[in-house]
Amino acid sequence: MEDASILIVDDEQDFLDSALRMLRISGYPDVTAVSDPAAVAGLLPARAFDVAFLDVTMPGLDGVEVLSIIKEGSPATECVMVTANDSIPTVVRAIRRGAVDYLLKPITPDQLVHALDRALEHRHLVETLALRSRGAAGRALKDPAAFSAFCTGEKCMLRVLHEAELHAASGIPVLITGETGTGKELLARAVHAASRRRGGPFVAVNMLSLSPTLFESEFFGHAKGAFTGADHDRAGYLAQARGGTLFLDEIGDLSTEIQGKLLRILQEGEFVPVGKTKPEQADVRFVAATNCQLETLVAEKRFRKDLYYRLLFAQLQIPPLRERREDIPLLSATFVEGAHKAGVKISDDAEASLLAYDWPGNVRELKGVIESAANLAEDGVIHPGHLPISGRLKSGAPQKAAAAGLEPLAEVERRHILSVYEASGKNKTRAAQVLGIGLQTMHRKLKEFGMD
Repeated sequence: MEDASILIVDDEQDFLDSALRMLRISGYPDVTAVSDPAAVAGLLPARAFDVAFLDVTMPGLDGVEVLSIIKEGSPATECVMVTANDSIPTVVRAIRRGAVDYLLKPITPDQLVHALDRALEHRHLVETLALRSRGAAGRALKDPAAFSAFCTGEKCMLRVLHEAELHAASGIPVLITGETGTGKELLARAVHAASRRRGGPFVAVNMLSLSPTLFESEFFGHAKGAFTGADHDRAGYLAQARGGTLFLDEIGDLSTEIQGKLLRILQEGEFVPVGKTKPEQADVRFVAATNCQLETLVAEKRFRKDLYYRLLFAQLQIPPLRERREDIPLLSATFVEGAHKAGVKISDDAEASLLAYDWPGNVRELKGVIESAANLAEDGVIHPGHLPISGRLKSGAPQKAAAAGLEPLAEVERRHILSVYEASGKNKTRAAQVLGIGLQTMHRKLKEFGMD
């Protein structure tokens, strides 16, 4: 995309000259260099930049403030933060306000162009998602067979599936987050099935099972005689998944030592099996999953921030079942069929109990409950007494909530966000700051509410 329009904002003239030269030599002639951050606002009405590189530390306005100005005036511009100080709070604050990547000075030409390519790819994915989501979140997927394992009619879940299909078309690593039992591996397999690597293997690795001492042997493989007991060559996970997808489950629980070794694979794209000297290409697509809050782990120095940032930009957050209650009857009926109990039905009272429960184990727990209840339904009907969750429900929970005039959490959230948005004069940046959410999240919420 050599016709991309690029903005560079930095108060150091030497860096501006260097970056300008790097990009033009790499085939990007449309580059605007600005040394005064206050001048950016005046450029936006006349120019629509595709990507902006913003220095974090500048006099007058800092890079995060310039980021907010750009996102308010040109939301589609992808912003990459440039910093000499790898500060976690600053980078996280920038990401929350819509930054797509960050670079640490000094910067090589390859790093600059690679960051530009990632930003342009992200822009393309966002534009495609916006076109396909316009009008209704439930528009048909291009490859429905890849996502056939998901039973949903909820807008929030349909949006996740759309985003997953779009990310599947690229080769960048994908991070899937969500509570236990939401279906993270199921979504990883769907991403693989919708990708260009669908003909290759899907290899799932539980990262909790790897110790630092065995990581290289298990991951890279080893040659015969590499160590005591290595009586034959063994292909590691990277070789087993060659041409396909390597799924790294429970990545948030890795030791910091293993995190460093994994980061090198992501950065360099090659590895050396134990006992060999010639490097091999890691021809795999990485998909990682965790139920941990990686941002919190980074702040606590339990997860490497450089690995976190490698995984952050193609993130799929699966909503918990309690936030998509309309899917519960659909999933329940599907699980009854899967239990091979012909003719078994779910009574209205039992369905009300299912809807009143918060499902801490999510879809996995619902599946187990329904299959157990189907075994007990001797008369062909599942009643509340057949549900192993009955003792954990407050008596008359659905009816009491309705009688008290209580509202679903989603409705409370909607009204609060819209009231802050109106009180902020419909200024998205200001409203996002008041709410403590990112600008991209603000845009997404307003679209969900039909306001953007």
